[in-house]
Amino acid sequence: MTSEKGKKKRTTARKESDAAGKGAPQKGARGVAASAAAAGRKKRVEKTPDGHHVLIDGRRWRATDPNIPEERRQQLVNELMRARRDVGRALRAGDRDAEGEARGRVHECKVALGERGEKWWEESKG
Repeated sequence: MTSEKGKKKRTTARKESDAAGKGAPQKGARGVAASAAAAGRKKRVEKTPDGHHVLIDGRRWRATDPNIPEERRQQLVNELMRARRDVGRALRAGDRDAEGEARGRVHECKVALGERGEKWWEESKG
């Protein structure tokens, strides 16, 4: 059993080492420092002049189709986040079938949002 005095000493020492800059940022699975959200920063998001892409932390991603009604867009984003959480759960459990199913749902949501598949700004050729 840990005494309150011992617990306080460790907590104080940890705060002091962090304040002195000795607490290095932890690295995640991809080997990068703590995420921008965890660090309390908002990611910089800029749109390209044509509006077809967004730039996030220097990377270009296809933008969501602006013609999707807000309520539908939010439903798709909610399902996308659910599917991404399910991918993580399946990876942690080592369940390849569940992972494949969840990744399929992620893809379907991204296509429905216009972020994959046919380019929403081009006329359909069919």
